[in-house]
Amino acid sequence: MTDTSLAYLSATEALRMFRARELSPVELLEAHLARIPASADGLNAVCFTYAEEAMEQARAAEARYAAGADDIGPLEGIPVALKDENMMAGKVTTYGSLLYADHVATESAPVVSRLLEAGAVVHARTTTPEFSCAPFCHSRQWGVTRNPWNPQFTPGGSSGGSGAALAAGLTTLATGSDIGGSIRIPASACGVVGFKPPYGRVPSTPPFNLDHYNHPGPMARSVADCLLMENVLAGPHPKDIASLKPQLEVEARPADLRGRRIGYSIDFGFMEVDGQVRANTLAALDVFRALGAEVVEVALPWDWDVYHAAATHHGALFGAWLAEYLDAREAQLAPYTAGFARRALGITTADYLASIGVEGRIYAHFGPMMEELDLFVCPTLAIPAVPAEFDMAGPLSINGVEVDPYLGWTMAWPFNMLSRCPVLSVPSGHAASGVPTGIQLVGRTYDDQGVFGAGLAYEAAVGGWYASAATRPALGF
Repeated sequence: MTDTSLAYLSATEALRMFRARELSPVELLEAHLARIPASADGLNAVCFTYAEEAMEQARAAEARYAAGADDIGPLEGIPVALKDENMMAGKVTTYGSLLYADHVATESAPVVSRLLEAGAVVHARTTTPEFSCAPFCHSRQWGVTRNPWNPQFTPGGSSGGSGAALAAGLTTLATGSDIGGSIRIPASACGVVGFKPPYGRVPSTPPFNLDHYNHPGPMARSVADCLLMENVLAGPHPKDIASLKPQLEVEARPADLRGRRIGYSIDFGFMEVDGQVRANTLAALDVFRALGAEVVEVALPWDWDVYHAAATHHGALFGAWLAEYLDAREAQLAPYTAGFARRALGITTADYLASIGVEGRIYAHFGPMMEELDLFVCPTLAIPAVPAEFDMAGPLSINGVEVDPYLGWTMAWPFNMLSRCPVLSVPSGHAASGVPTGIQLVGRTYDDQGVFGAGLAYEAAVGGWYASAATRPALGF
């Protein structure tokens, strides 16, 4: 097996090969580590590597497999890259900000602890926009991260480095977090799989563990790998009062979609959607039809007021948190961070209350609608991606119509509002630019099994992704 083939090996297949003594965790790690420096100038997806420590972990995993140890972890020997917001004890976590360039975490975030306890090998840290507050991936701290499929475009954000690293074969699995689409946006733009769990399924850290828009979760190149990682991350945590009990374990079982009813909307009834995104979404829906599902278009009573309610929520909590830095430290902030924080200063308690009212209104329709459906499908992004250097201060048009440059080109944020609905973003095709497109599989509240079951069935029907050189980005390394 070539180094490139190893770099794109799935976690599920790697674990099988480890157990069969057909592959060593050391070989898999070496394949990833060899690609990271080669990718640096073109992609800039990785900001730190931990090669020596990771190799020690990989050798220890190799020895455990060789000895037939009884307590081998569910991710034993699998390389995982951490988003540069996940604290790892003793390691620098910058949050993509110059203000935290030398910040060393004193304890690990729950997702990091669980990955290490499961035997994962943390070998790299991935880039993110400053404080994860943007849907693209550039910062003054790390520069511009680019899309492996076409470097003129962003890999999305805020988990953009994780999405790019997966698409480029720099890691087997990666962490993400999603407060307005930050897992699903890069999953779509990079052609990988990302899961936004229901609120509370995966534990987080204060204060944002108490924000129901906040969802840490897994990213991978396959639905099966995403499921494997989610089962490690999920479950109650003693430091997170919002974490759900009992721990849910999703079965790796494709759903039989014959007779299942799938609703869809291409544009939520009010958004502009690129023609290539539309075509790829309709083609994906045909796959579900071929699997025996009844696929029906549904109407949603949504409009731009829903979008503005989401933006108000982000400003009232996240923006207010960032406003702390609007003092002498502001000069070190990225313009988009400072702008986001300043816009938040005008939000009132009454505005926030009104935004919660909109959340209640849209679920009052969406919840009963889902009682008649097994799944809801829509695009993840309204366009394949924005340019790599895109800044929210600039104008943005879709189909000749100017849209809000913050989240007006994404279609992920409504499901942070509908926070208890699990959402899986999977690839739906590519645009003429080479940039991938994606769809969201949205389930009933807390129905993780239904979403993953449908995702596994879809993945099997389309033959998966990244299996051969023809289905991978042409990177030259």
